[in-house]
Amino acid sequence: MAVYSLKTVQKIPVSLDEAWDFFSHPKNLAVMTPEYLNLKFTNELFGEKMYAGQVMTYKVKPVLGIPMFWMTEITHVSDRKFFVDEQRFGPYAMWHHQHHFREIEGGVEMTDLIHYKIPGWILGDLMNALFIRKQLETIFTFRFQKVEELFGKWVEKS
Repeated sequence: MAVYSLKTVQKIPVSLDEAWDFFSHPKNLAVMTPEYLNLKFTNELFGEKMYAGQVMTYKVKPVLGIPMFWMTEITHVSDRKFFVDEQRFGPYAMWHHQHHFREIEGGVEMTDLIHYKIPGWILGDLMNALFIRKQLETIFTFRFQKVEELFGKWVEKS
């Protein structure tokens, strides 16, 4: 059973404070998730900002509209630098998602680094090859486009 990784990097033309304020607000996860996943929080979220130890539960419909329960915990937060969410219960055998923010000239570089395992041994590996990896890439493409829609496109300086 393999551990897979996915890395995305996006430059955003906003201040570090503006990026952090948006991405560290737990309810904005729903804004950054494609509608077809039908993400619905099932617990009360305490506070306006995430914090280490925060637990979020939600239902999602990632496959054929079948609802699945997912619980994640914010395990690490370093203000304006990074935070980490880990699955406690859900569709993956393991899910570890790092969100990094770095101030650069003209904005912020945001890096997502995900490590995940699929349950089911060889069948899980086959499912990853056939559609899970593609679905994750589609979700992060949606997020990339949503960030551009919300904050503007990055323009390289000459």
